[in-house]
Amino acid sequence: MKDITLHTDSKAAATSVSNAFIDNYMANANGEFVKIYLYLLRCISYGDDFSISGMADKFEHTEKDILRALKYWEKMHVLQLEYKDGDLCGICLLDATPCEEGPAKKDTSNLAHAVQKIPDAPKSAASRPEYTRDQISSFQQKEEVQDLMFIAEKYIGHTFNPTDVNAILYWYDTLHLSIDLIEYLIEHCVDKGHRSTRYMDKVALGWADAGIRTVEQAKKAAGIHSQTYYAIMKAFGISGRNLVEFEQNFIDKWTNSYGFSLDIIGEACKRTIQAIHQPSFEYADTILNSWKKNNVHHLEDITVLDCAYQKSKAQTMKNNAPARINSKGTSKGNRFTNYPQRSYDYTELEKQLLNRSMQ
Repeated sequence: MKDITLHTDSKAAATSVSNAFIDNYMANANGEFVKIYLYLLRCISYGDDFSISGMADKFEHTEKDILRALKYWEKMHVLQLEYKDGDLCGICLLDATPCEEGPAKKDTSNLAHAVQKIPDAPKSAASRPEYTRDQISSFQQKEEVQDLMFIAEKYIGHTFNPTDVNAILYWYDTLHLSIDLIEYLIEHCVDKGHRSTRYMDKVALGWADAGIRTVEQAKKAAGIHSQTYYAIMKAFGISGRNLVEFEQNFIDKWTNSYGFSLDIIGEACKRTIQAIHQPSFEYADTILNSWKKNNVHHLEDITVLDCAYQKSKAQTMKNNAPARINSKGTSKGNRFTNYPQRSYDYTELEKQLLNRSMQ
């Protein structure tokens, strides 16, 4: 991929992170996304060369992982991606100022108050709508939407801000999740300790992609998901705590992006423990990434790879072994001793040595 122009609309000439970014964006973002954003700040502060491939190598990610992070920050209005002829050619870092000053204050209608803080200007190019005041007012006329917002606020425990309102309307209007399913989505995430609509949004997108349309389907999927987490935690010997977000992201990658079954993931976890004697999602990911590149689909495929590795290792040791004396008394050369060998008359040498000692 070609080099990309990196520039900013900020006049600051030092590597610094704004309080607005720390206060409003960092806590809810994926840790890897945060690292990539900080590295962008470092590059632009000192004019370092920048490319997607170079950043992927630095963080040992794929280029798709880097682009995914950049698109996330664009969605958060922290940066803007620039394209030319369909190719990414520039990244403009924006001032990390939140779209709103904070949670909306309580009014006769919390939803109506949140609407007042949403600008009429159309959104920039993105994959989801940014609802205008008029659109939200239209949704507000529906009794089921009013009830949904009221129940959702009770579950989440704070008055909604525009980001919350847009997220829930996106699930309802664009993803076409039913009211009952959205209510269960919020209840499920809150029960797991996640009250952020940004986290809930990931779950909603996952359900939509999986074709989940009913509460029963969601409960079944959630049960399978929990079983997957528990099985991997057991394989790693993790107990007494829940998985943190970056660990969950690894599991989602292994099951969704890589498409591996639990037995294959469990085998990678076991080999991780055998190799470094402690659980490491990063180490297991290197194993699974290698298996993915070698088109592993079953445990039998891993056995085939193991056998091929052992044969290659044995051949390497054979090639590096010292020369052996064959039945004719000559050295059988290898790649290190492939040169004419000297021959000695050991009886004559012994006589010469004896004569020298007698003189």
